[in-house]
Amino acid sequence: MEVDLREKMAGEVVVSPHPGRTLRKWREDFDVSQRDLARALDTVPSVVSDYESERRTSPGAAFIRRYIDALLAIDQERGHRIGQRLGQHLPSDGILGLKEFAVALSLRSFADRIEAKPVSRVDLHRDIHGFTLLDAPRAILSIDATRYAEVFGWTTQRALVFANVKYGRSPMVAVRAHPLKPAAVVFAHPGRVDPLAIRLSEVERIPLLTTLLEAPAILERLERV
Repeated sequence: MEVDLREKMAGEVVVSPHPGRTLRKWREDFDVSQRDLARALDTVPSVVSDYESERRTSPGAAFIRRYIDALLAIDQERGHRIGQRLGQHLPSDGILGLKEFAVALSLRSFADRIEAKPVSRVDLHRDIHGFTLLDAPRAILSIDATRYAEVFGWTTQRALVFANVKYGRSPMVAVRAHPLKPAAVVFAHPGRVDPLAIRLSEVERIPLLTTLLEAPAILERLERV
């Protein structure tokens, strides 16, 4: 599993038009600070920062390999949390689509791609590293607390997009109840949005957005990212 993950990480960096930003996305997915990563690389944080912000020329293969190995080593020291999550299997019911982006998108850019508008008063200044598209009724019935982590793929820094939402109360209650929190929640073509869903969004400081697009159109647009 670790070999597959290393290959995926390296592949994304190599083919990315912005390799520094892709490196940064992976570091944030592993919840590792620049200082901790620099220590593992036996360098200074400014070197990591320069590569991630692309102030230095594109990182070579040797640096990319050391960068990825350092992230995996830190994750192993912390109990191999990412590896354990990757070892899980996605449930066949409830999840309509799931993807990690090679480069982080701003939430505003993500929202523009699926024509989504905010309905709660929560700051939209955050990055989105991926998305999970769920059939709300099926997901709530089939994904219990022990399997909820599967919804988040490789990172919690993602948008959860719920289709077939009537009022939005149940999805936001589920988000509220679980310790893992997404970066944003989107309701696809909801019947209406219950005031309780908006209130929970504001209490949790998780932006809540709605779009008039249906699930297939959302999936098609986000798969092109």
